[in-house]
Parts: sequence; C-alpha cells; structure tokens
Amino acid sequence: MFKRSIEEWPKRHFGSERYMAKNKGLSFYNRKKRKVNAAHVKEIFSWLFGIVAAVFIAVVLNIFLGVTTNVVGVSMEPTLYNGQRIYINSFLYLISSPKRGDVVVFLPNGNEHAHYYVKRVAAVPGDSVLISDGVLYVNGEESPWVTEKLADAGIAANEFTVQNGEYFCIGDNPGNSEDSRSPNIGPVRETDIIGKVWFHASCEELGMGFVK
Repeated sequence: MFKRSIEEWPKRHFGSERYMAKNKGLSFYNRKKRKVNAAHVKEIFSWLFGIVAAVFIAVVLNIFLGVTTNVVGVSMEPTLYNGQRIYINSFLYLISSPKRGDVVVFLPNGNEHAHYYVKRVAAVPGDSVLISDGVLYVNGEESPWVTEKLADAGIAANEFTVQNGEYFCIGDNPGNSEDSRSPNIGPVRETDIIGKVWFHASCEELGMGFVK
C-alpha cells in the first residue's frame, strides 16, 4: 500500500502541475481576450465618433455657408452693394424670431420666381409703425435704423400695427428701395424669410466682414 502511494505520488504531483499550468494558460488567454475585446470596442466607438463629428461639421457648414446669394440693386448701400455676395444663416430663425436691426433675406410675398430681397427689419409683430414728415416712427419713437428722410411713406403714411408673424422691413438706402412701404411688398411674412445675413464677401467698395 505504501509502495502504491509512492508510485501514485508523481502522477498526482505532475498531474497537479499540468493542471496549474493549464489554468495559468487559460487565465492568460482570458486576460488577453478581454484586452483585445476592449481595444476593438474602443476602436469602433472612435470610428463612430469620427463619423458623427464629420456629419455635424458638414451640417453646420451647410447651414452657415451653404446658403448664399448676391445683392441685387443699391437699396442696402452703404451696408451692402449691388452684386456683393452674402452669406445667410438659415438656421437661426428656426429657433428664434427676427429682431429689429436684423438684415434679412426674403422672397416677396413668397414668390419663388422673384430674386431674393435683402432688407433690414425695422419693426416686429406688435409694433406700431408710422412715417410722418419723412421720419419713421416705431412705437412712437424715431427708428434708429432709418436716418434718411423718407420721401415716400407708402402704406405707413397712416399708422398701423404689425401683425403676428409679420415684419416691417426697409432698405438702408430707403430713397432707392422697394420694401415694406410698398403696397406690392407690405409687411414681410416670417414664413417668407430665408434667413439672416451674417457675413459678406469683399467687393470694389467694401472688404469682407460681418454684417451689422
């Protein structure tokens, strides 16, 4: 019996060593597998983040730089000049409304066959508008956006209130501007506004810069 135990001892001993070595190998393999899986997951997330970032940048650039047009006429001088290229923020008015002083681009009466009109917002919904003795009054006060005498009062010769969803727009060069004073144009519907002009390219009269 003792002899038998001695004979079995190497088998048990070496079997135990083989078992430990095998487990050690499995443990190393499992750790390596976990590391490989983590690396793959990290690589996939990095790849997905790159795609999302690229799409986001493309959308932003399209919103701010994708919508452009050229100024037609002299109605916005000296702010903008005929033929000058302008950049339009078409996203802004999806989350907010035009404000007094904004330079906007719109289609008159929603006419898609007309060229884009570029004018400045002088009055917003709820404002009272009156042109008297060549002066534009908004809510009883002189508008800071029109400094020239207005020879043609148009529909603003009689005081009226700008309705909801509409804006009274006028050119910075009002003596040569067809704008909200004209019965053909009138107050501009918000749904007809393409966006806010925020930047202009250079031209012979003016260098590039932000629109104020």
